[in-house]
Amino acid sequence: MSENAKWYVVHTYSGYENAVKTTIEKLISNRHLEDMIQDLQIPLEKVTEINSEGAAKEVEQKVFPGYVLIKMVMTDDTWHLVRNVRGVTGFVGEASNKPIPLTEDEVLALGMEKHEIVVLYKVGDRVRINDGPLESFTGLVDEIDPEKNRVSVVVSMFGRETPVEMELDQVEVVEEA
Repeated sequence: MSENAKWYVVHTYSGYENAVKTTIEKLISNRHLEDMIQDLQIPLEKVTEINSEGAAKEVEQKVFPGYVLIKMVMTDDTWHLVRNVRGVTGFVGEASNKPIPLTEDEVLALGMEKHEIVVLYKVGDRVRINDGPLESFTGLVDEIDPEKNRVSVVVSMFGRETPVEMELDQVEVVEEA
């Protein structure tokens, strides 16, 4: 896989998102471009709809109707391949026919790529804070929330037990001697 691949946003006619995604996937397979076009996503979210009788049901809805996210190495060939798919109107952020990729922060905010952190500690473990204003403080893990990338650590400051919230990778287990 190429490290030069970046995420781009492709604008489509409304309702064509799935057709565009399917067509591009077929082209990738037929032309053996798996290393050039690595991923296609149509971000979906679950929403609860309540009908006129008051019954609730969960349905998936497109987060960005009219858009497909694509991770690809941008070359003239890949640009033309995507641009000429039926239903595609262009790339978002095109400046003089050069699409602008999403930034790392935008990709993370969209949830397209998650950087998984392996937590080597559990609630009750003694940990050392290795980053931030409380660096080198030690405390006990009170709570771990991997979904929000947060850990609550109780540290002793000014003679008081104080809970502080940190990111999961800002603390490490203290090796007991």
